[in-house]
Amino acid sequence: MNKVVENLFLQMTIEEKIGQLIQVTGDFFQNGDSKITGPLSQENRLKDNVRYTVGSVLGISGASDVKNIQKEYLKHNRLKIPLLFMADVVHGYKTIFPIPLGLASTFNPDMMTISSEVAASESAAGGVRVTFAPMTDLVRDPRWGRVMESTGEDPYLNSVMAAASVKGFQGKLPIDENHVAATVKHFAAYGAPEAGREYNTVDISEWRFRDQYLSSYKAAIDAQAKLVMTSFNTLFGIPATGNKYLMKDILREELTFDGVLISDWNAIEELIHHGTAEDLNNAAEIALDAGVDIDMMAFAYAKLLDNIDGIPDKVLKLIDESAIRILELKEELGLFENPYVGISQQKENDGTVAQKNKQQALQVAEESIVLVKNNNGTLPLSPHQRVFLTGPTANTGDLLGSWSWKGDIDDTDSLLTQLKQKVDTVHFSEGITYHQDVPQDWNNIVDQVNDVDVIVVALGLQSSESGEATSMANPSLPDGQIAYLRALQALGKTIVTIVVTGRPLVLTTVDELSDAVLISFFPGTMGAEALSSILVGATEPTGRLPMTFPENAGQIPIYYNAYNTGRPVEVGMDNGEAKYISKYIDSPNEPLYPFGFGLGYANIDIVHIEVTNHVISSSGTIELVVQLANTSDRSGSTVLQCYTHQIVGETVRPLKELKWFKKIYLPANSKKEAIISLPVNNLVSVHSDLRSYVDEGYYDVMVGLNSSELSHDDIQIKYLEEK
Repeated sequence: MNKVVENLFLQMTIEEKIGQLIQVTGDFFQNGDSKITGPLSQENRLKDNVRYTVGSVLGISGASDVKNIQKEYLKHNRLKIPLLFMADVVHGYKTIFPIPLGLASTFNPDMMTISSEVAASESAAGGVRVTFAPMTDLVRDPRWGRVMESTGEDPYLNSVMAAASVKGFQGKLPIDENHVAATVKHFAAYGAPEAGREYNTVDISEWRFRDQYLSSYKAAIDAQAKLVMTSFNTLFGIPATGNKYLMKDILREELTFDGVLISDWNAIEELIHHGTAEDLNNAAEIALDAGVDIDMMAFAYAKLLDNIDGIPDKVLKLIDESAIRILELKEELGLFENPYVGISQQKENDGTVAQKNKQQALQVAEESIVLVKNNNGTLPLSPHQRVFLTGPTANTGDLLGSWSWKGDIDDTDSLLTQLKQKVDTVHFSEGITYHQDVPQDWNNIVDQVNDVDVIVVALGLQSSESGEATSMANPSLPDGQIAYLRALQALGKTIVTIVVTGRPLVLTTVDELSDAVLISFFPGTMGAEALSSILVGATEPTGRLPMTFPENAGQIPIYYNAYNTGRPVEVGMDNGEAKYISKYIDSPNEPLYPFGFGLGYANIDIVHIEVTNHVISSSGTIELVVQLANTSDRSGSTVLQCYTHQIVGETVRPLKELKWFKKIYLPANSKKEAIISLPVNNLVSVHSDLRSYVDEGYYDVMVGLNSSELSHDDIQIKYLEEK
């Protein structure tokens, strides 16, 4: 234990220790505008003698407000233990980057790190010392609204992005005044609720949890994230916030996490609703026994103050352990040396820094946008083409997405504003709002369309239609938008469709009606400029899909790395052979757009792949040499992807698993050689006894530019050491 922490701890009363375990909103200290991210119960108010012992505050920021609250708090706190300010800084603070699903679309961990670094520096200046990010939950169901906050359906991509995010938020340890502590959430398996419904039951086997879901949490913890947040859901039949096996055996012992464990909003009280706690006192004891250090807005730990003398010795010991972990975090963040560390109104208002941050946000937004259709070189547009721009996302600043706390849509450029700066002739009519069934002023629209070469239709969802508590039974565009697109297509002009969304959608009809389709997962502050630059070819589209897009809603959940069945669909089957196999009678099995898919303007292809050694020891490395060629007069980038499949295993294995990826730039009319080095240990799998190791045997190694179109070769793993 640190000397400063030890000295304070020895002076603390049990009331003061419990106080450190309580987290409240900033409204408990001022009549402010704290961000509310869960239900409020008005009877949950704290007396002043408790209020000035609480350990942390969430949902309030701003250099002046935080300083004032801290100053007033320290006047009343006996031992002068500072408050710790936390907030949901997910994909930007004032400068908003693409939502995490968009950050994943970059397939470039450097972009994730940049976005987290900027968010950290801006929020630290505003007094935030802990962010509730990254969310590392594996998600395969676009019905779940918080899919926007994830990095998608693949364990490896999630793991890489989780580590990159922690690196950006925290910087080099110890965390300095320009960085913040990261919180890994939500532990665990929050992204797999039944039917995609928010807060719903999660029921997966421990084998599958370990095989698919655990790795991204581990990657963030290995990157030394300082906090972990519990999830709302059940797992293995027990709510996560009271799940001792999950939190102590797996998180603390197996993953060696020794930082602060915080509940999600009111999650401790919700143990009562789950039916695993009798009352708030019982819920508090269960959560403490599971190792939960901070109670966010449930006031369960505060309830223990009603009967101090009745607290069991075992619970007192748990309170001590949690208080020490919280004090150690505060010491590590420099709060005892300077309770106002990092807070700077000057940095908050520095226009030069703000402009630099916007330029970084522009670069990230450009890399996040995915071109999924481009018939006959429809895009890029020529600056001299006559364009008719229309649709609900064409003239709005609502491009930031959920969890863009301090972002301002009124100060965010629209696509219309930016496209007018890049194209000589732009006619505009909104045509239809997000949920309107009949287009406005149709006759005028027809007249304008007669005078243009191409129609750019900007469709999509509002920011409020994704994020927490926005589960959607049918993840698709509203019927009115589809009807409007159909009417425009009937006018006989070239159609370019942009879809701004916070989740994968069923876009089958959109694809059929469009000559070109761009998908933008809420691209942030600089999203309009990024989209317009890609439309006119000033920027090459290099984004790739981090989730599969279904052909229709009945396929959900659909994901590329599924396990095989005993009766798989095989190429070339006739109708007779294809009856008693795993398929639909009214839909193909295949998605509309596969994981890892995306197009560019440059013509880049793989021309040759060579496996350097087909027999490899368990301690060796799989190496492939890949030749790529850009046969166009335009420079561009692509994402080279490597997948593997264990041909025979003790347990079933996914049909393919992403194991390596890299964004590669090729100048016009050039060739490039890429070396893929894949340690054999990356082929580890979870066995029936829940142990993880690499099996001896044959593996299929696949290389391509998306998960669907791959070149195959076999390797053999031999000479394994003792398992």
